[in-house]
Amino acid sequence: MGFVIILTYILAISGSVMNRREFVQNSVAGSMLASSSLVYGASPKDSIVVDAMGEIRNVYTNSLVREMIDSGLNAITVTLCDPKSYESEAYEMAMQGIEEYDKIIKENPQFYFKATVSADIEKAFKNNKIAMYYLFQNSTQFGRDLSNVDKFYDLGVRSSQITYNWQNWAGSGCYEASGSGLTRFGHALVEKMNDIGMLIDLSHSGMKTMADTIAASTQPIIVSHTCCKDLYKHKRNTTDSNMRATAEKGGLIGITQMRPFMTREINDAVHYYYQHIEHAINVCGAEHVCIGSDRDHRRLVMTQEYLDELKREEGENFDPTMWPLYFEELNGPRRMETIWDGLSKRGMHQSTLEKLMGANLVRLYASIYD
Repeated sequence: MGFVIILTYILAISGSVMNRREFVQNSVAGSMLASSSLVYGASPKDSIVVDAMGEIRNVYTNSLVREMIDSGLNAITVTLCDPKSYESEAYEMAMQGIEEYDKIIKENPQFYFKATVSADIEKAFKNNKIAMYYLFQNSTQFGRDLSNVDKFYDLGVRSSQITYNWQNWAGSGCYEASGSGLTRFGHALVEKMNDIGMLIDLSHSGMKTMADTIAASTQPIIVSHTCCKDLYKHKRNTTDSNMRATAEKGGLIGITQMRPFMTREINDAVHYYYQHIEHAINVCGAEHVCIGSDRDHRRLVMTQEYLDELKREEGENFDPTMWPLYFEELNGPRRMETIWDGLSKRGMHQSTLEKLMGANLVRLYASIYD
C-alpha cells in the first residue's frame, strides 16, 4: 500500500500535523509503516480519492452530496465559469464564478470547504467533507494583464488551463485547424503561473501548444481531463509523446469519463474507459496518471429537459449525435467506487489504484500549492 496514504491516516487519527514537504522528506519512515498491521486502502472509502476536474452544482440535493462523500470522494477541482468567453466578458464571468462557488460553499459548510493547499485533502478525509479547488478552463480571464494572475490567485484560484478549444492570446486550442503553439504572451503566462504557484492545466490545448508549454514550464503540469489519442483519434485526446513528456516533467494525465472521446458505442462500453487508464499508465507510469471525470454527479436521464439544459450550457459545442456523454456504468455519485472495483477486477494492484485515485494528485498539488 502507498506510504503517503498510510501516513495520512496515522496523522489523522493521532491529531498530528505534518505538511507535504515533510511527507516527502519522511518517505523512508513511511515505507517502514507499510509493514504495520494497519489495513488501509482496501476500497475508495478507505483511501484518498480526488477528482482532478469534475462538477459540483448548486442544484445538488443533500442526499446526493452525502452519497458522493460516502462513496469516498475527498476532493475535487471545479470549473468556475464558461470557458467560451473572451476579453472583458471573460473577466466578469470569472469573478461571478468565484462568487457563485464561494456561495455554494458558504451555504453548505457541512459538505464543502474551499481548498488552496494540499493539506486540505487530508482535512477533508478526516472530517468527511469535500475539499473544493478552483480552476479556470481558459486563460482569457487574464486578458493580457499578468497582474490578473495574482488577483485570481488571491481569490483562491489554484489552476488554469492555457487554452480552451480555440486560439487565444496564449496559444492554440485543439479545435484549431493549424496549431500555432505557445505564443510570446503564453511564455510569459507560463512563467508567471510557475512563479506564483498556480498549476498549469493543458486540457483542450492543441498538441503543439501542449508540447511547447511542457517544455517551457519549470514546474510539473497537468492535463486534467483527456484520453489517449493513440487509442482513439479525437481532437480532445493527447498523444503518447505529450503524455510521456508530461510524466517526465513530474506531471499528471487525468483520464476523463467523456464517452465520445473513447468510443461511439453506448451500451456496455465502460471497458473502453478502463483501457485508456491502463494505456496511460503503460505510457507514463503509475505515478503519473489520475482521474479527471469532467462529469456531473447526478444520475442523468436523457430527457428533453436535460437536453435543453445541455444546449444552453454548450452553445455551439452541442452535438446531439454525441449524447449521452457518459458511460451508463459511471452515471451517478458513486462512480469512483465503480472505477476502483472495475480496475481491480481487471487485475490492477491496490497500490496502483491508490496512486491513480488520489495519491498522485496529492503529490502534484503539494509540489505546486505548498
